[in-house]
Parts: sequence; C-alpha cells; structure tokens
Amino acid sequence: MNPSVTTFLEHEARALLTRLARVKPFALSETMVPAANLSPRALQAIERHLALGRERMREQADRFIDTLHSAATPADAQRRFALLRLRFNAVLAQFDLFADALSQRSDRDHGVWMAGLDALAADALALPGYYEAPPVVCYLDRGIGAAIRRARTRLPGGGENPAAIIRVPRERMVGAGIASSLVHEVGHQVAALLGLVESLRPPLRQRAQHDAVWQHWERWISEIVADLWSVARLGITATVGLVGVLSLPRAFVFRIGGDDPHPAPWIRVLLSAAIGAALYPGPAWAQLARLWQTLYPLHGLAEAQRAKFLRLQRGIDDLVPRLLEHRAPALQGHTLAAVARDAALHAGALHSRWNAWQLASAAAAPTRPVHACAVLGQARADGRLSPAEESRWMARLLTQWALRQSLGGAAPVRAPPPVSTFTPFFVPTS
Repeated sequence: MNPSVTTFLEHEARALLTRLARVKPFALSETMVPAANLSPRALQAIERHLALGRERMREQADRFIDTLHSAATPADAQRRFALLRLRFNAVLAQFDLFADALSQRSDRDHGVWMAGLDALAADALALPGYYEAPPVVCYLDRGIGAAIRRARTRLPGGGENPAAIIRVPRERMVGAGIASSLVHEVGHQVAALLGLVESLRPPLRQRAQHDAVWQHWERWISEIVADLWSVARLGITATVGLVGVLSLPRAFVFRIGGDDPHPAPWIRVLLSAAIGAALYPGPAWAQLARLWQTLYPLHGLAEAQRAKFLRLQRGIDDLVPRLLEHRAPALQGHTLAAVARDAALHAGALHSRWNAWQLASAAAAPTRPVHACAVLGQARADGRLSPAEESRWMARLLTQWALRQSLGGAAPVRAPPPVSTFTPFFVPTS
C-alpha cells in the first residue's frame, strides 16, 4: 500500500486515541457539592461501563494500527478506519448521555434535589426478593412529561445501560407532583424487571379479538402498568399529579392516537383513580374522578366519540380486577395487587402520619421517601397543606434524602412556619 496512505490513516487513528485519552472519569471532571453526587453504586456502575468502553476502543484502535499495513487496498483500509471512527463516536455518545445528567449537579439547589430524586426513585423501585434493582440517575429537562432510558437496555453503540436514567420535567419542580411523574417512569423499569407487560399482553390480546375496548387496553398496557405502580407507591398523590400533567386543551384530553401507547388523558385519569380505589379503598378516589369529569365533561363531543369514551369508562370495571389479580411468573405465585399494595398508604394511615409529623415538627418525616410524598400529597388534597408549604416541605425532604445518601445519615427536617389552610378540592377522607 502507498506509504502516504498508511501514514495518514495511522495518524488519524492515533488522533482518535489522543482525544479518547482526554475523556476523564466523572469523579475527576464534575464539580458538585457531595450531597448532589450520584449514589456510590450508580457512579461506580457508570464509571465501570464507560471505562470498559474506552478500553475496548483503545484495543480496537491499536489493532487497526498494527494491521494497517496488511490492508489489501487503500479503500479497504479507509473502510476499516471509518468503522473505527463510528465506534469512537459511539463511545463519546455514551459518555455525553451520562454527562448531560451529571452536569446539572453543579447547581447548588437543583443538584442536591436531583440527588434527592435519585433516592426517591430508588425507594420506589425497591422490591426485595423479586429482583435486584439497578441504580437510578435523574436529571431535569424541558417539557411536561417525564421519560426513562431503562437499565439493562441497549445503549447507542452497543452495551447494556448500567443505570436507569430518568428525565423529569422542570415544570414539576418542586412539589409532591414531581413524585407522580418520577414513579410512573420507575414503573416502566419495574414492569421490565418483572416481565409484566409480556405476561399481560397475551390474555389482553385474546379478549381484544372479540371486544374493541380491549384492543385499546392491549395497546396501552405498558403505560397502564406504569400508572398502576405509581398509584401503588404514592396513593392519591399519583393521580393528583397525573391530573396536573394531563390538564391540557380539550382536543388533547379526548384524543385517541392510533399508535400512541398512552391512554387518552380523559380515560387515563379515571383508570388511575379506579386502580387507587381498588388498592386503597376510600371516597376520595370517586371524588377526584368526578372533579376530572367536571373539568372535562363529555358533552360537546361528537356522538361517536362520546360513545367510545363511555364504552372505555365502562370497561374500567372489568380491566382493573384483572390487572390486580394477574400472577406474572416473576411474582412467585402472588398477585400483582399483593406485591404492589402498601398498607402505609391507606388514607387513614396517611392522615395519622401527617398529624404526627405536624405535632413533632422536627425529624418526624417518614423514613421512606415514597411514604413522605404520599403524606404530602394526601395533605395537599385534603386542604391541610398549601402549595407553597408543599413546595417548601418537598425541597427540604429532597435535601434530607440527598444528605442521607451521601453521608449515611440525615439531618432533622424542620417544619416550615404554618400558614392558613385553604379549601380542599374534594372532601377530606376519614
């Protein structure tokens, strides 16, 4: 081969190696207060994955240089270099994927809150005895919805994602409503770890052959399961948060997309409330459903569209028991309801926790983040907590969870000064 071609391509390959050497571990390149950092487990998993990718890239580049002279033609050498360069960019793309999530941690307030959300997500994901939960990393982004890149899925350029990466909407910060969006995304990871969607689809598909309503349930099942997990972990906080996310112009609330995996917002809120009523019985769920129907009445829709939504609404009573009684193989013989339900989230228990929390006014926050969010959301719905107080509590709790994660302990959470209560949006439950 022409020596000038060999020299050129060798220099190009060595240039890749030089740039690769400047990619430093996050532990050496990110500036943040310790409380804003990832959990040690998440950081180790990410650093290990990226270091392995860089090492493989170096090996491939060295092999290319060593065998460059044996290439049959300059065109063949260039083809091999082009593939090498694509792999190089894939390694950088994976680095940038995590760098985008970590760069926000340098912000004094939001960085610490992101670490607190990591702890909340990890708590919502925990299910001892059923699977080993992967680490979770959260970051903020624009938009009204959250999203997840699940752990153990393929990354751009190859390899398994070492941690679940959850994008949370900036417009939800900071209040208990952020928990609803976050835990819904956690629900997608839970569903993947337990194989829930795969085990639910066949019976749904069988019913869908004879009933058009079940065709919708089958198409929407991945989002329905994620909503179920959110309700199971947060109680009414999940559905109230869902109302906040889905409060859109009517045209969007009543839109049924042909290939959209999300249920139409109108039916999605009612389905969430029905799941909550089945898991944690109480009048608040029906009151919240009526509120939603008052905000978005069916009158004014075309008759065919109105009839379709009424059929879907009637189908909820058949769907919810089948979901909760489902026994996926990974549930070890238990029903989904038995695995997901949390006795601490019944309304009476949440009221008692809030009363005790207020009386103690220090270090009385529930130790589990999901329980704390459930308490705040229930108090807000009952009119015992203003939006301003809720935001202040949530900011303090996120900071506490971040400290606990970074220091192995937690400072007491002081109650913000009380302000006057306001009219609840539905009658408090007993």
